Amino acid sequence: MKFLCDEMLGTLAKWLRILGYDTEYVKDRDDEELLRIAREEGRIIITRDKLLAKKAGNALYLNEISLEKQIASVLEHFNLKIDEDKLLSRCTICNEIVIPIEKEKVKEKVPENAWKSHDKFWICPKCGKIYWIGSHWKNMKERIENIRRLP
Repeated sequence: MKFLCDEMLGTLAKWLRILGYDTEYVKDRDDEELLRIAREEGRIIITRDKLLAKKAGNALYLNEISLEKQIASVLEHFNLKIDEDKLLSRCTICNEIVIPIEKEKVKEKVPENAWKSHDKFWICPKCGKIYWIGSHWKNMKERIENIRRLP
């Protein structure tokens, strides 16, 4: 399942990527362009724009403001699960699937403390962003657990 979030849902797009879902984020485009992209790429539009959702047909309109509730609504609406194996499998910036990279190859590209305290790193083959499971991971896991507890 592939998604397209409009400019009102950039943080949601990032979090869907964190959860491992193929999610494009598009801003500064008119409705017709969004509809074209969704149609050509086989994406479901997620939006806070009622008119766009109505035009698209294959869309999810969200009226929730809370990020956690937005994520929970997407998961519930599409009957999706949080798959531990897919967490952090996509670049949060450009949506590409990240790939493992040897520790030695990132020494000059990550903070010294991260390099010294971690053995596993991943890189986005498109934008070059490097990932590791650092202290931010605990915060993300807590947010994911909060989402799981939502009614």
